[in-house]
This record gives sequence, C-alpha cells and structure tokens, in this order.
Amino acid sequence: MNTIIRSAEVLLKENGVYTVKKCDIGIENDTIRHVGNIPEGFAADIVINGKNKFAVPSLINCHTHAYMGVFRNLADDLPFDKWLFESIMPREDRMTCEGAKAGAMLSLLEMIKSGTGCFVDMHMFPKASAEAALELGMRAVISRGLAGEIGTDGGAERRFKEALDEIEEYKNEPNLTFMIAPHAIYTCGEKTLRQSAELAQKLGIGINLHLSETQHEFNTCMAEHGMTPVEYCANLGLLTDKTLAAHLVKLTDSDIEILAERGVSMASCPISNMKLGNGFAPIEKLQKAGVNITLGTDSCASNNTVNLFPDMRAYALIHKGKLSDALSVSAADTVDAVTVNAARALGLDTGSIEEGRLADITLYSLSEPTFCPKNNLLSALAYSASGYEADTLIVGGKLIMQNKEVLTADVEKIYYDAQKVIDIL
Repeated sequence: MNTIIRSAEVLLKENGVYTVKKCDIGIENDTIRHVGNIPEGFAADIVINGKNKFAVPSLINCHTHAYMGVFRNLADDLPFDKWLFESIMPREDRMTCEGAKAGAMLSLLEMIKSGTGCFVDMHMFPKASAEAALELGMRAVISRGLAGEIGTDGGAERRFKEALDEIEEYKNEPNLTFMIAPHAIYTCGEKTLRQSAELAQKLGIGINLHLSETQHEFNTCMAEHGMTPVEYCANLGLLTDKTLAAHLVKLTDSDIEILAERGVSMASCPISNMKLGNGFAPIEKLQKAGVNITLGTDSCASNNTVNLFPDMRAYALIHKGKLSDALSVSAADTVDAVTVNAARALGLDTGSIEEGRLADITLYSLSEPTFCPKNNLLSALAYSASGYEADTLIVGGKLIMQNKEVLTADVEKIYYDAQKVIDIL
C-alpha cells in the first residue's frame, strides 16, 4: 500500500542540523521512498492532507512497564522502597495476564494519542505487551523481566523459559523485537545476571535493565561487592553496545567512562526519578563522555503518564536549572533522545524522516495554541507541546491514528477493561 502525505511541514536532520521544510512524503508499504517531490508514476492508495501539520519521526519511549497502566495515581507520595515493595509488588502478585493486557492496552493508547510509535517494555506477564502492541499496531521492543537466582526456588528458570518462549512465538512479527531483561542487581542473583549476559550474546540481542537508580542500590552494591553497580555489571558481562540501561542516576566518573567505552545507551527517566526522590542523572557528564542518551517515561505507577512530552520538557529544563547553564540540554538534544538516539540504541531503522527508513511518522496539528506562532517548531516540540496536538500516527506505513481518532482500538472498551482490573486488585 502506498501513501502520500501532501504539503506538511517536515522535520529533517541534514548534516547533523535540524531543519523544517514544507514538502511531500511518499511511503511504499512500510518504507519512506520519497521526501520532497513525488515522482509522477508513484500511485497512492491513501493521500493525507499535511496542510498545517508538522511531520515528525514518531517518538520512541525507551523505558516502560506497560502493564502498569492500571496503577496510575495509585501509589503516590511514597519513598522508593515503600512504593515498590509495599504498594506495587503486592498488587503485581495479584494481577493476572488478562489484567496485564488491559493495563498494557491503556498505556499503549496513551502513547498513540501523544504521538509515540514505538516503546521498550519490561514486563512480568508473557504475551500481554506483545499482544497489545500487535492489536494496536505499535512497534515494540519486548523484554520479560528476569529476577531471582538460578538454582533456587525463586522462579528464575521459569522466567528465562518464558522469555525464550515469547521470543520464539513472535520472531516473525516485523514490528516486534526483543531484549533480555535482568530486572536489576538487587532483584537478580549473580548467576541470573551472568546467564542473562550469556543468553543475550548467544541470541545477538540487547540487554535491558535498571541500573544505579538509587543511593541505596549504590551503597548496597559497594558494601556487598566492593564495586559500584556499573562496575559490578561490567564485571558480569552485562554492559555492551547493545545494552540499554535505565536511570543511571548515581554514577562515579569512572562509571561514566565504563559506559562510554562499552557503548552502553542510557534511558533517562527524569520525572520518575524526581517523583520517587532518587535525584538527577549527571546528564552533562554523560553527554560530554559521548554516551548515547534516550528518554523513557517509566510506568504509570511511578510517572503517572506514559506520554513522553512531560519527560521531554523536564529533560530539557531541569539540567539547565541544576547547572545554572541555559545551554546544557538543547531542544535538539531533547528531540534526538526520543528519535535518532533511541533508534540507534535499539538497532531500529527508524528515528528520522528520510528515504529508505521505516515509515514511522507522527503528524502534529499546527492549529493548536502550543504551536502558534510558528517561530521555531523544533523548540515547540521540546518546550511547549504537550502531546495532545498529535493528529495522525503512522507505524510501518500503516495508519494507526488519523484526525485524532485511534483506528485500531475500541477506546471505550480499553477504559472499561482497565477500570475492571483495578477494582479487584
């Protein structure tokens, strides 16, 4: 199926610099074939009027737990340990796969409606996130969260089997890819962490983990292993150029050198880190070292939203304030984090609007006050937009949302199912 987007304002990155040009985009099946003039022989099955629309690479949310959509506004104003171990985990223990699917559907709906086309998910309930992504048409990088210790009765072997079974079942789905996900050093034993690294290497896929998120995690690792969490993971073979490490709040200068040398990508979650009182990642040092930085929302349990725009704005602003440096994180840096940097971290051929890339494109309405006047549309994405401006979403050349209507979902059923789940948890 061929699609033409006519006369949109298109965000392009040329020679490392963002520009906005009014032009057409021609899509053939799942691929962008033309940006600019469309050849006369290119016949379109669908023509989208891009007038007064801003075409942007669909955003990529690099750290989510989609099933937690039903936990929104449920465990607020708690310190990290009480939030996780006393409020969230007991509810997770009572949750079913059906409930997890309902939570994932709610999270994905919110992402779609704010222009996110791809997400990285760490889950506990096999098939829930994958099935939700397939049903709604999103691109997803799925990872079954691993925990416990191999050789004990903590369930580690079962979780590894679930991860492998899921990879096998969905290996032919073009919109789904996979990572191995040891949850964290404080939930996984050393054998589990080592096997995670070995399995990822064997399968040729990446590692997705929480790392150095809290001061408690840092202090405990130093006391138990005589190493920082980053040093410990490096020692176990977990840190490679296919690793995506979420949070990275508590880091030494030596940690940053290790991350940079090994090509590790970071998923920064500024709002989740602030809300749980965990602090601020040393973004300026990570940038200077050349670490590839992406953005994630974390879950609705710790962020209350999976809309990337609040995190984008926080990322663009908090480091300026922290460092008293208005130049520390730019609008371009922020947009990079949710597009080209994210695609690079995940090995996806997305993240930019250019010929040959996969057609993951969001059209934002320029008829909203946050985009008026049209002084600088790149700045508008980072500083003034909120996500409600998303009008049309295309993933792999397929229309997922048009004129703000989600075409792949029964929205009212998603809301109903989500409320039904939380009523019994």
